[in-house]
Amino acid sequence: MSKFDYDLAVIGSGDAGGKAALIAAESGQRVVLIEANKWGGSSLNSTNVPLGALFHASQIYKKALEGGKFGISSNGLRYNYPTLNNWKNTAMRRAKANSKAEFEENGITCMKGRGRFISKKELAVGDEVICAKKYLIATGASILDTGIKIPENVDYWLPEDSLNILRPPKSIFIIGAGSTGCEFAQYFATLGTEVIIADIAGRLLPREDEEVGQVMDDIFNKDKIKVLTQSRVIALEKDGQTKKVIFLRGGQEKSVRVDEVLMCTGSAPNVDIGLENAGVKFNRSGISVDITMRTSQKHIYAAGDVVGGHSSTEKAEMEARVAAMHIVGKSKAIADYRGIMRVTDTYPGVAQVGETEDDCIRADKKIKKVVVPLDTITKANTSDNHNGFIKLLVAKKTDKLLGATIVAPHAAVLAQELAFALCYELTADNIALVPHPANEWNALIREACERI
Repeated sequence: MSKFDYDLAVIGSGDAGGKAALIAAESGQRVVLIEANKWGGSSLNSTNVPLGALFHASQIYKKALEGGKFGISSNGLRYNYPTLNNWKNTAMRRAKANSKAEFEENGITCMKGRGRFISKKELAVGDEVICAKKYLIATGASILDTGIKIPENVDYWLPEDSLNILRPPKSIFIIGAGSTGCEFAQYFATLGTEVIIADIAGRLLPREDEEVGQVMDDIFNKDKIKVLTQSRVIALEKDGQTKKVIFLRGGQEKSVRVDEVLMCTGSAPNVDIGLENAGVKFNRSGISVDITMRTSQKHIYAAGDVVGGHSSTEKAEMEARVAAMHIVGKSKAIADYRGIMRVTDTYPGVAQVGETEDDCIRADKKIKKVVVPLDTITKANTSDNHNGFIKLLVAKKTDKLLGATIVAPHAAVLAQELAFALCYELTADNIALVPHPANEWNALIREACERI
């Protein structure tokens, strides 16, 4: 076709799509942005920003309750949930959630509706058909089908539902002990909810190293969170005003009654957008892309959760930046995942960057490792935070950093130094020789690098 309505059509306005659309528009491209749900995507509207605001407030409350050991009285302390919700909404406004206005201010045409390819060059959005020179698919992912038997008269929460409630439930059963499940478990427990969290895996945070699961289990026990590992939920039933959760554990069928059930079972890429009509290769894991985020069709790119892999804002934005720069013809950048970390925003936090020990074992790499407990450093003792550690992995011959796992307050901030080291192939000696404040959390990194 000789005429195009737009230079670039972006499907999805979240972390990936929004970033790419803005970059392309700033480069003078005619851009249309298509969104089926909320402008700004899930991170701004239903995950990172709202949960981060609520969790921050809940941790202030928790620390105040524990102030007695420091001589700070917390008698009569309580929280006001409507005010807490107002704070969440304020944080979302400040983060420009539902940011259609921002896109339009940058010259981007915004279309509301579900985009679906009807050919390699044409996209249907509702009753309208548009034609673009290039496309970027950033449709994200949706909750996995769990196979749990759920009658129509039994309702349950998805993560975004639990962020818009009038009051915390008295009891909740969380299905899935990955990052999202653990974050919500600690949040609700802090507010006084009786929490049960279950997973088919043998430990909390099963994607992380075994040491992480052990520490988090200890922390959850102190938070009075009941952990059910190696447990498969098979059905939900209505039981008066409560829900009955039926699960298999140890070869036996068991059940428990709770007020609410929260599904945190992972997600699957949103690929049902007519990709077969466009000739784009994909499977259950997502859309296939090369190192420039180009799909099997040279004019179509994809970024974010729809391409699979670890889900995070920084990964989505990095992939979007790479794709956009190739789309506008200004860069030869490639997707580089070395510094991308996995983060769990509990307290203490969990951050993993680079390879895990299991990754190294599968690749038959010769490594050296060190695990340093959190209470090795002064900050842990002056703040009375003892649950956590740092684990470093380096190549046996070169001492180059291969990966790291941190369980500590501000774990993601600490891990950024190690992400930098991974990207620039630094050694443990390189890091150890950099002065670190003696009474701060990052002294843990220096200690580990010196030991290894």
